Amino acid sequence: MGLLNHPRTATATAALAAALALAAAAVPAAASGRPAPASAPRLSASPTALPGCGSHTALHGTLRTLTEDDGLAGAAVEVTDPVCGRWNDATGTADLATGRPMNAQDRLRAGSVTKTFTATAVLQLAAEHRVDLDAPVARYLPGLIASNGYDGRKITVRRLLQHTSGLPDYLEGSEWEHPGRLRYRHFTPRELIARALTLPAPGTRPGSGFHYATTNYLVAGLIVQEVTGRSAESEITRRIIRPLALRDTYWPGDDPRLRGPHSHSYHASDADTDADAVRTDGTDWNMTFGGVGGALVSSPADLERFFGALLDGRLLPSELMAQMRRTVAADADRLWPGARYGLGLISSPLPCGGVWWGHAGTVPGGHRALGAVGPGGRRVAVALNEVPATEEAEADFRAVVEAALCEGRPPHSASTAPPGPTSTAPAHATPTAPRIPAARTLTARIPHTAQESA
Repeated sequence: MGLLNHPRTATATAALAAALALAAAAVPAAASGRPAPASAPRLSASPTALPGCGSHTALHGTLRTLTEDDGLAGAAVEVTDPVCGRWNDATGTADLATGRPMNAQDRLRAGSVTKTFTATAVLQLAAEHRVDLDAPVARYLPGLIASNGYDGRKITVRRLLQHTSGLPDYLEGSEWEHPGRLRYRHFTPRELIARALTLPAPGTRPGSGFHYATTNYLVAGLIVQEVTGRSAESEITRRIIRPLALRDTYWPGDDPRLRGPHSHSYHASDADTDADAVRTDGTDWNMTFGGVGGALVSSPADLERFFGALLDGRLLPSELMAQMRRTVAADADRLWPGARYGLGLISSPLPCGGVWWGHAGTVPGGHRALGAVGPGGRRVAVALNEVPATEEAEADFRAVVEAALCEGRPPHSASTAPPGPTSTAPAHATPTAPRIPAARTLTARIPHTAQESA
C-alpha cells in the first residue's frame, strides 16, 4: 500500500509492516539475468523554453540510472507544473516476458499511498463533525482494542493517523517473514488488528513517539464504517476517487489480478538466503492484507491529480489541511532521515530548498508508487515495477523525485512549500540521502509496504 516499510533479515518482519510503505529480500542485479533495459528516451512533449521549466535531461538521467545501473525492470515518472505544463518519461521494461517498454500510463499497486486517501476521508468526516480527532478509539469501536495491555480508551483518532498510537504492526508477525506464502489468502481488518494486539508493544506509549504501523489505518477504516454505515472503501470512492475522476484508481478486493493496462511487478522469491532467491513475477496478489492501509490500484496520472487536489485545498477546509500537515519526526528506520509525518502525509526536504508533501508505498510483489507536491505546486508521481535492492539504488530512487521537483529551480531557492499551511519541517532540516527500505509489506518508506507495502 505503499503498503509496508521494512528493515532487513532479522528485522525483515518489521520492515514488511512498514511496507504498506517498501521491500526486503532482493536479487542482485548482476544475478537476475534480466534483459538490458532500453535506454532510448521516451520523453513526452512539454514546454521547455519557459524560464524555470528545464529540459528534463537530468530527470531522464535519473530514470536511466535506476534501470541501467541499478538493474531495476522499469521506472516511470509523470510531472505537472502550473507554468510548464505536463510531461512524463519512462525507461526499462513493463513486462519482461514480452519486452513491452515501461510507460507512465500503466496502472500499478499504490501500496501505502492508500493511507493518504484514508486519512483524507477521516478528516472530511471531522470537518462534518462526525468524527472527533481527539476522541478515543473506544468511543467509536468499544472493545476492539482491549487486550495485552493495549487500550482503545487511551488512543485517539489523531494518533492513529499520525502513527503515534503505540500499536504494533500486524505485519511484524512471524508469518510475514515469507509474504509470498500468504499471497492468495483473504484477510479481514478485524483479523489483522487482532493479530497485531498479540504482538509486543513497539516501545512507544500512545502519543509518545512515532511507530509506522498499518494497523492504525485498518482501525481508522473501521471508524469510518461505524460512523457512515458504509465500508471505508465505499466512502473513499464516493468522496475522493469518483469526484476527482480518478479512472485508474480502484479497490481490487479479493481479485489478485490487475485490471486494465498495467506494468508487471517483480520481486525476489521467498528463500532462506539471498543467494537462493530468484526474480519472480509478483503482479498477482490478494491485497486484502493491506486494506485501506495499502490495497489501492492507481496510475501516476491519478496519483499526481489526487495529491494536487489535496494540497491545493480542494478536498479539505484549510483548518483540517493545517492539522494534516502538523508533523512529528519520523523514525528513520521506518521512513528516512529528514522525513516527518503528519496525518497520513509525509514531508521531506529538497536539495533546492523547501519540502515536498506526499506519500509513498511499496507492496511485496514489487510495485512502488510515490505521489508528491513540491514548492510552487509542481506535482510528481513515480512508478517502479521492482523495488531497489541496495542503499545506492534507494538513493537513486530519491534522486528521481528530487530531479522532478527541483528541475529549473536554483539550489536552495527561496520558495519553501507548496500552497497551503506553512511547512512544519524544522528549519535546520537538510536533505540527507534518506534511506528508503526495501519493503516487504506496506510502508511509506519511500516507504515500504508488505514489503511496505501497504
